[in-house]
Amino acid sequence: MYVKSVWYTGETVSKGLNLAMGTIFASILAPGIAELSMWAGKWQEIVILISIFIAGTLSSYVKQYPPMKPYDYGFRVFSYMFTAVLVSGNSHFFRATISRLFVVGVGASVGLTVSICIYPIWAGEDLHKLAVKNMRGVAVSLEECVKNYLECVEYERIPSKILVYQATDDLLYTGYRTAIESASEEDALLGFAIWEPPHGPYKMLRYPWSQFVEVSAALRRCAFMVMSMHGCILSEIQAPPELRLLFRNEIQRVGIEGAKVLQELGNKLEKLEKLSLCFDLLDRVHEAAEDLQMLIDKKSYHLVKPEKWEAAKRPKEFEDPDHLQDLKEEEIIFTCNHQNTFDHHNSCYGMNFEEEQLQMQMQWPSCITVVGDGDVVMNEREIRTYESASALSLTNFTSSLIEFVARLQNLLSSYQELSDKAMFSEPLN
Repeated sequence: MYVKSVWYTGETVSKGLNLAMGTIFASILAPGIAELSMWAGKWQEIVILISIFIAGTLSSYVKQYPPMKPYDYGFRVFSYMFTAVLVSGNSHFFRATISRLFVVGVGASVGLTVSICIYPIWAGEDLHKLAVKNMRGVAVSLEECVKNYLECVEYERIPSKILVYQATDDLLYTGYRTAIESASEEDALLGFAIWEPPHGPYKMLRYPWSQFVEVSAALRRCAFMVMSMHGCILSEIQAPPELRLLFRNEIQRVGIEGAKVLQELGNKLEKLEKLSLCFDLLDRVHEAAEDLQMLIDKKSYHLVKPEKWEAAKRPKEFEDPDHLQDLKEEEIIFTCNHQNTFDHHNSCYGMNFEEEQLQMQMQWPSCITVVGDGDVVMNEREIRTYESASALSLTNFTSSLIEFVARLQNLLSSYQELSDKAMFSEPLN
């Protein structure tokens, strides 16, 4: 959650305008209601109470609409000013109105002077710096993620802060987490930045601050893929080192080129520069991703064991009905033998079905099976299942990496749109 600890210039201007509008409307409406209440004679107090109730109810109801959210402070000022004038007394309606206007005018003048001229704190500048910081953070996370995966880094125990999605010192984790969680902060800064006058390098009226949020949103979609790759490192099923080594160069190349794109965009965004016409980093990362995909296609037999392709040869065997019946009988015999073995295993060790199921879930893959005479042999079925799942773990990592590359195009398009609308400077050769 975003916690604000400073008072931004845009916030001062926004609340100053809300304060002025609320005060002016209350100063016009309250004296008129006061004059009408004086005509009511002995019912004057009842008319005042009903007027305050109606004004408070309407202002509280109207400000609930989303389009009226920026004017919430103005409605509160209106309710306070309207009530203060009406309860000031019969002979003090206009005097209270003038004194309130004078106090509001002096306070607003002092606040705007200090906030704009003496000590300005620009929300737009913080929004700009936040976008640059997130872009570089995701680049660092990508580099660390690919590096740790290729080095077969495994956690003996996953840090509890990562499990509950809290801040920690892990560079891999912190970079993408900050980018993902910055949405609320960006919205708050955007709400203040749109009220700020032109200043510093942002010398445009109606500066396209909302486009900074669009760039951050496109970056956040890339960060989700880095988060998915980090999940592969944290998973219980890991690809074997020799399989990672087989695709090492291509994976490393995609990670390096993808991080370069983010770093370059971050540098350009920090300087408010357009991309050069010869910007080829995106082409290079696309080429690296294509090489990785082609290598996966070429060596896909390492990801799926050859015996898995036996199904393609079976239709010729199934043409013989007698052979098909033999296969069914063999399957039934195997199932019965397996059930007898399982029952004997339970009777030997004194376990009920629920305890055995719990133990199997906690120790999967167990890789052992107890046969009739108490001997322990390797469970070939579970070994093959685990090997297949570990190979698919590498497929999951590479597919997330390639999807990350695909999402870079949306980030680049958002940046180019921002540079055009904000009239960024031309790049230096």
